[in-house]
Formats: sequence, structure tokens, C-alpha cells
Amino acid sequence: QVQLVESGGGLVQAGGSLRLSCAASGRTFSPYAMGWFRQAPGKEREFVAAIRWSGANTYYGDSVNGRFTISRDNAKNTVYLQLNSLKPEDTAIYYCAATNIWASRMQRTDIYDSWGQGTQVTVSS
Repeated sequence: QVQLVESGGGLVQAGGSLRLSCAASGRTFSPYAMGWFRQAPGKEREFVAAIRWSGANTYYGDSVNGRFTISRDNAKNTVYLQLNSLKPEDTAIYYCAATNIWASRMQRTDIYDSWGQGTQVTVSS
């Protein structure tokens, strides 16, 4: 497994932006596809975005498509999530995750075998 640590969360007004980072350590980072999920209080964990190990392929959840951008820098063992045009309903804990799989089911939590502790994003109206 690879160890993951998220950062970059915080409090922002609606319409604002944040950039989340997820730093990986442990096993070699490059072969892993990376995903971002979020979980709001009382709700199930929701898929946000995923990126293939090469960075050539990305996949987004419907609720964030067009507003959020996932990217990665394999030289820095880091994956990023740029959050733009934030809405109060984007308020959640954001988690990054790693998997050896790249398939049509990237939105499923059970294909990821490493998870970070999460970073809180709060969007005020």
C-alpha cells in the first residue's frame, strides 16, 4: 500500500476556489491511479474525480464536472484537485485514494486500497 496525506482544505466563500493536494509515500507512486472522494455529514462517500497513472485519462463525477480539475505530478508523488466555482453543497471532507485498477468503475470505493485521512472543505453562502 501507499500512504496518502491530503492538505489544502479550508473555509471559502461560494464562488471561490481551493486547491487540494495529496502527497504519497511508501511504494512507488506512478503505477497507481488516483481518485478523490468526498463525504458530507450524514451522506455516503461520493466519487469526485480519478486520474490514470500517466495523467492521460481523467474521469469526473457528474456533480463536479466542469468545475473541478484533477491532475498529478509523478515526480513529486502528488495528486491535485483544483476546486473552482465552489458551492455550499461542496462542503465535505475530501479524501484521496489509490488503486492499481483503471476501469469503468473508478467511482466505486471498493477498488481503492489506500486512503488518506481527509481534509475539510467548507463553503459558506
